[in-house]
Amino acid sequence: MAEPAQAPSSEAPQPEAPKAEEVPKPDEPTTPIQELWAAAKAQSHPEIWGVTLADPATHVPSQIVLQKYLNAKDGDIVKAKEQLIQTLEWRAKIQPLELIKKSFSKTKFEGLGYVTQYYASDEKATEENPEAKEVFTWNIYGGVKSIDDTFGNLEEFINWRVALMELAVQELSLPTATKPITADWDPYKIFQVHDYKSLSFLRQSPQVKAASTETIRVFATAYPELLKEKFFVNVPVIMGFMYGVMKLFVAPKTIKKFHPMSNGGALAKEFGESKVSGLGEKLPTEYGGKGADLKAQGKGPAVE
Repeated sequence: MAEPAQAPSSEAPQPEAPKAEEVPKPDEPTTPIQELWAAAKAQSHPEIWGVTLADPATHVPSQIVLQKYLNAKDGDIVKAKEQLIQTLEWRAKIQPLELIKKSFSKTKFEGLGYVTQYYASDEKATEENPEAKEVFTWNIYGGVKSIDDTFGNLEEFINWRVALMELAVQELSLPTATKPITADWDPYKIFQVHDYKSLSFLRQSPQVKAASTETIRVFATAYPELLKEKFFVNVPVIMGFMYGVMKLFVAPKTIKKFHPMSNGGALAKEFGESKVSGLGEKLPTEYGGKGADLKAQGKGPAVE
């Protein structure tokens, strides 16, 4: 027996409602810088280079720090985030700002590192005009009295070297900066000078090789986009080894900022186009300038 035909349903099928356009929630990152900020907030350590990180939308110092990580990786947010997290973990462990307060061995480190700063027309730079100041770090490895003492304890040497770098970063005045940076404009960088006078014999030293390798590795990770130019003066044969190590850890665009020089006395001539007028003349006399020696015009980590 045939079943009766089913009566049509009185409830007609409803057309599917159009999907609302997905919009990010207010607390979700909307830009690469905000994404880096979100990654930073998830870490236990809140500070980089003296800047306590905050929302970069309203906190210029944080924008500068986070933009440097993005610039270092040419805009690759995944790589920038990875390096940022590595830096925060490293700073949580090492506590670089505490190393500045520490006194190091006078026998091992006195006279080996200085920080200097030079101002345009002898007028101090302001937060609105950061280009009016140039900051230098000087590593005077020609002053090493004993390879075993200075380089033998790798952790101690790295701590001293980090303290010197943190002193230089302080001179950039990042916590009070008021001008954001971009991928193309960033005056918050440091000149570095490494003087290897009389140190050609170091090429055979395993302690020096270990210290150089670890310094390059640490600085490549924890201090991105802080180098303006780097000058290796009075260079010995050891530079062949060091350049090989640098290529392992340092980006090619950073390697291009490295300048080996056989004569340290010609260094001042390299700064003819600096925005700090007469910068070359302000350097110490042994580097071709007319300024006082580094001990008189510079500062470094405290020694016992």
